[in-house]
Amino acid sequence: MSGYQTRQNAIAAVTNYKPSAAPLNYSQTPPTEVFGSNTFNEKVMQEMLPKDVYKSLKKTIELGEKIDSSIAGVVASAMKKWALSKGATHYTHVFYPLTGLTAEKHDSFLAPDGKGGAIAEFDAKQLIQGEPDASSFPSGGIRSTFEARGYTAWDVTNPAYILENPNGTFLCIPTAFVSWTGEALDKKTPLLRANQALNKQAQRVLKLFGHTKNEPVQSFAGPEQEYFLIDRNFYFARPDLLIAGRTLFGGKPAKGQEFEDHYFGAIPRRVLAFMLEVEHELYKLGVPVKTRHNEVAPAQYEIAPIYEQSNLATDHNQMVMSTLKSVAKRYGMVCLLHEKPFAGINGSGKHLNYSVGTKSLGSLFDPGDTPHENAQFLIFCAAAIRAVHKYSSLLRATVATASNDHRLGANEAPPAILSVYLGEQLSDVFEQIKKGKVEGSKQKGIMNIGVDTLPPLPMDPGDRNRTSPFAFTGNRFEFRAVGSGMSIAGSQVALNAMMADSLDFIATQLEKLTKGKPEKLNEAVQKVIKDIMDKHGAIIFNGDGYSEAWHKEAKKRGLPNYKTTPEALPALTTPEVVALFEKYEVLTKRELHSRQEIYMEQYCRVINTEANLVIKMAKTMIFPAAVRYQSELAATCANLKAIGHDFTMLTLEDVTAKLRSLQKSVNELEKALNHENGDTLSHAKYLCDKVLPAMLKVRSYVDQLEGVVADDLWPLPSYQEMLFIK
Repeated sequence: MSGYQTRQNAIAAVTNYKPSAAPLNYSQTPPTEVFGSNTFNEKVMQEMLPKDVYKSLKKTIELGEKIDSSIAGVVASAMKKWALSKGATHYTHVFYPLTGLTAEKHDSFLAPDGKGGAIAEFDAKQLIQGEPDASSFPSGGIRSTFEARGYTAWDVTNPAYILENPNGTFLCIPTAFVSWTGEALDKKTPLLRANQALNKQAQRVLKLFGHTKNEPVQSFAGPEQEYFLIDRNFYFARPDLLIAGRTLFGGKPAKGQEFEDHYFGAIPRRVLAFMLEVEHELYKLGVPVKTRHNEVAPAQYEIAPIYEQSNLATDHNQMVMSTLKSVAKRYGMVCLLHEKPFAGINGSGKHLNYSVGTKSLGSLFDPGDTPHENAQFLIFCAAAIRAVHKYSSLLRATVATASNDHRLGANEAPPAILSVYLGEQLSDVFEQIKKGKVEGSKQKGIMNIGVDTLPPLPMDPGDRNRTSPFAFTGNRFEFRAVGSGMSIAGSQVALNAMMADSLDFIATQLEKLTKGKPEKLNEAVQKVIKDIMDKHGAIIFNGDGYSEAWHKEAKKRGLPNYKTTPEALPALTTPEVVALFEKYEVLTKRELHSRQEIYMEQYCRVINTEANLVIKMAKTMIFPAAVRYQSELAATCANLKAIGHDFTMLTLEDVTAKLRSLQKSVNELEKALNHENGDTLSHAKYLCDKVLPAMLKVRSYVDQLEGVVADDLWPLPSYQEMLFIK
């Protein structure tokens, strides 16, 4: 099918769009009634479980106490009854293997009764433990392919839920996934371990500040999910989008995002209908989505939730990604979660808003109105500064993928250099502490807009910085380097382990300095913070992270700059990182090595797939289309000469030259791909240094040809069509 015909189909799909279902009626069923209606939440448990079982389960969920396995049978019975009342026929243990995707194996509730009929069965064993085949999931050498046994273990801290399908429903049970030897094969297990480590060390610090209440310190997350939407007619006409998730070719359109007219603009009708249904589906699952809007690039959008406990937020974000993809199909669109589906415009990230806190104290990153007097806040903020400086390479490694490499460093994506933005107010406070004398902190002001009918607005004491990878934003830090299609678990595992290490260090120092005397606490706090600023203050930077001056300055400060995945991933197995994770029992050396190997293999497979796709598309789609145009031009020249017009057609010469260059570049790419390499790291470096540049060379000639070949002959939908036909 020609690009011209695809465009016509897409235009027809947009102009003839009609809702596939009746409009959502929130006046009849308000969102407050819809929210959590498909979750086995606290309200349902309180209604369906015996009082003692409910209290026991609640202690495990809220306080992190060890689960009483004797209650599992009662919980399973109630959960089955609830699921059947929702029309469920099957149940599944949902887990998150190291592919980064969601995995599930469905089993029926139905069991023969021995009398020719059937009954519904679901007991404690089926709730607590499942046994999916582990051999086909990536293990990085932990398991041989013939060693198949793996276990899923019920994560009681996150609620079970019902997923709906047009032909029925099924019960989903959140689980961890481990090998037969107990090693983590998933994203959830290390996060739960890291949460425990963070809580243990944070409690030591809070105890010094007089907090003895028995409530856990938890990490919280609020991932802002960016994504692209395009008409599915375009998607199926682009093998690169279908297979690689991004466009491997595509000339720059006459208009991109330079007019800055898409951000927060009016949401197109079909897109808004899609968003409303996404939110409705997520409400039922108890996902607290709050914000929707147009993002900066054309065809780019964002959905953002309210902050939640990190383990639940991670599961919910996986649900968000799945829901975005499934609902888009109902509206004739495709949701793209690749970090850089289109070159030359903004990529998509997943800004991870991170904080730590307790139920009664709230965020421990909240400075209050007088941060210079808030010693508890200053200690926890200093812990974050120390953590990011000491383990910046680890944090960078958690966002290292082939797709995210295309995004980091420009268009509102942070640079690969990790730094901490504090803003004017906090930077000033910490600088005063460093100098040994604290006199005050900058206060919020009032902005008078100059229009009598508009009220005066309170001003924050500092601006925001969109180029910072780790920025303080009021009562939390925003880690902006996570990619759109990634799980947020990996970065949170690192952040929680790093924070545990810093809080351990701080608690030990404060305990030594105070020697059990509370009156010495303020003096000890100032000394500890001053020492941290002296040793780790180099990580603080409030300026333009994109500037060349910062890159030079960062090098002087000794801050690493790992621009690519092969450079970044080896940080996972450095002695200091292994020591960190083993000390706090988050990941073993073997588990870390397996992850590095898996992620490096995934990088290699992505580049290999894309390179082979570039070759195939160039040979079977681009080259034939350009040759047809060349033939038309040659025929035109011959016809003109036949009637006596003797002249040289510059377009024919141009197309011929570009075709010759395209052929040559494709041959060079094929030779580069056939090169033999050593271990996975060496191969990844080779693909990064040799194959990716060869792919870009092919792309440059294809994109040049797109600018001259007749539109009705060009085989691929253009950027102009995909980004602006909605």
